[in-house]
Amino acid sequence: MTTFLCAIGTATPPHLIPQPKIADFMATALQLDASDTRKLQALYRVSGIGQRYSVLPDYGRTNGEFTFFPNTPDLEPFPTVGQRMGVYREHALPLSVAAVQDCLRQVPDVEPSAITHLITVSCTGMYAPGLDIELVAALGLSTAVRRTCVNFMGCYAAFNALKLADAFCLADPKACVLIVCTELCTIHFQKNKEEDHLVSNALFGDGSAAALVRSRPAEQGPSLELAAFHCEIESDGHKDMAWHINDFGFEMTLSSYVPRMIQRGIRQLTDGLLAKLPVELADIHAFAIHPGGRKILETIEQELGLTAQDNRFAYQVLREYGNMSSATVLFVLRELLQSLTPANNQDPVLSFAFGPGLTLEAMLLTVAYCSCATVDSAVSSAVEKA
Repeated sequence: MTTFLCAIGTATPPHLIPQPKIADFMATALQLDASDTRKLQALYRVSGIGQRYSVLPDYGRTNGEFTFFPNTPDLEPFPTVGQRMGVYREHALPLSVAAVQDCLRQVPDVEPSAITHLITVSCTGMYAPGLDIELVAALGLSTAVRRTCVNFMGCYAAFNALKLADAFCLADPKACVLIVCTELCTIHFQKNKEEDHLVSNALFGDGSAAALVRSRPAEQGPSLELAAFHCEIESDGHKDMAWHINDFGFEMTLSSYVPRMIQRGIRQLTDGLLAKLPVELADIHAFAIHPGGRKILETIEQELGLTAQDNRFAYQVLREYGNMSSATVLFVLRELLQSLTPANNQDPVLSFAFGPGLTLEAMLLTVAYCSCATVDSAVSSAVEKA
């Protein structure tokens, strides 16, 4: 029995802010002098990010025009956890609904009422009754839908959601699983001049991704068969990537040592995954890697012998959206899906994501077309050639 990722939908908030504009906001908010401002602007220029989306318009405005942060020179009184969670609760549902609607448009044979399992994923906000229950009402799902929440696992959490969906479908071939990853990273800006905080403030954006998983491929277009998963933990990196709830929001630690940790573990992770399969790295030409940052992507390329072209979907998502935590790898997989043709049928796809722990997740997928779709495409191609 096999399980397929049939469709991925995405959504972003309305405020698209160029990276240099965010750098200006950060320099002012942190009250940096001219020298430190130049250093910060250089960090943002080499980030590989051109723009990011936020539910907050403030990052594209100047002090005096803010709607969330105080219009004071030092942004005091700084927003509390409660205020940030209020923003999360206001924006998480409509953003999630938009992503789900984009997903379900791609599988017209699936009605919301047919969804048997709902998995919600987030590390940037929590409340109860939560996003899962609100989605049931907003989407018209069955009130008997089986709900699971994956919380606070960070950037690799979509992999755990896919593992759950895979298990549900293997246990019940009639299962139809909806995954919703929604992250509002930008509501957790911290006024801290330490390097870890400067780096994290330069990377993260807001977005939502929804994925449909079931025991047969989509009737139209490509699907991705979930072939295998593998996980490793680099325990030496326990303190280098972390996410803590503090008095003024969720505080991210992202050490400059993370690429080095990934460099040390990525080959073992890949070998551990492929050891389960009759596939070698040389057989793989399609990749969907979580763009945790430009240096992370470059490190993986160096260790596995990949090119920037191999990694193009990750660079594209990083450039256009930044790092949206758990939703990001689904954005990358969506870009890859949209590039596929029936000629790619049965091609292997290698995907990675990383997060607190330091956790390294790997997944092998296989491009799959519904037999009727493949036949239709072949007939159409023959007609065109005739």
